[in-house]
Amino acid sequence: MTLPPDRLRAALTGISGILVTPMDAEDRLAPARLAPIIARAAAAGVDALTINGNTGEFYGLSYAEAERMQAEVPALVGRRAAVVAGVGRSLGEACALARRARADGADAVMVHQPPDPFVAPRGVVAYVATIAEAAGLPVVLYLRNDGLGLPAIEALTRIPGVVGVKWATPNLMVLAQAIRRAGPEVSFICGLAEPWAPPMTALGAQGFTSGLINLLPERSVAILAALRKGDFAAANAGIAAIQGFEALRAEEQNGANVAVVKAALALSGIDVGAARPPAAWPLPPGSAAALRDLLAGWGLLRRDAAA
Repeated sequence: MTLPPDRLRAALTGISGILVTPMDAEDRLAPARLAPIIARAAAAGVDALTINGNTGEFYGLSYAEAERMQAEVPALVGRRAAVVAGVGRSLGEACALARRARADGADAVMVHQPPDPFVAPRGVVAYVATIAEAAGLPVVLYLRNDGLGLPAIEALTRIPGVVGVKWATPNLMVLAQAIRRAGPEVSFICGLAEPWAPPMTALGAQGFTSGLINLLPERSVAILAALRKGDFAAANAGIAAIQGFEALRAEEQNGANVAVVKAALALSGIDVGAARPPAAWPLPPGSAAALRDLLAGWGLLRRDAAA
């Protein structure tokens, strides 16, 4: 049974944790390795967990692998958080995943913005509308490029079933206009994680996405709590404390984003395998040493990794 609309809205406007996709030593999916990550995130109070997001290497997965993650991970979550299933790529693949999302245990679907180099704004509207109709579940838009223009963004928010927009572009003035044009029925969520949450919150976005929750969900929850109190000084202090981690993730044109999370999990004792090309893997020696130092300072470095 999916969450009622009010509970889903509350979850989406909290922390949307983007789960990694675990692999074994032979680069095969190993979803069960998410169990301790999910348990800690749920215990910390993370509101929603997303399968097949970008931190989950969606574009590095085959369709069958994305299908398996969607099928198996909701049972691991066990209703301790809302479950959002990322869908995308070809229209046929996206609709196929969306159609089975409810049966798999998802509460909503998140539609990745098409990365095709030849994208018409009205074509994106048609793409999302078709997926939304196939899903029969609430839809969250994952908007990484606001070059579509405000008329198309507004049209996307008017599609039946669309309840939220994960805004993952730093163009804050366009965000402010998009929020006004969409109206109160659609929630805007900071899609650029903790560092961008304060300015987007000030403009009317609610909650944020996070890859940090795979490792330190408590920090993300504390930042959200501060923002909800209007204590921007405390929120910014919490963000400053994770700045070194986020800086490492931004290396190599952001190609280290997932790799740093997976490497940190391994150093803390949770092996989720390697990040697939074209991600930056393995980390270069200097970055790996900096990551070990960070984890040691946070008390997360397992003993044998300290050597």
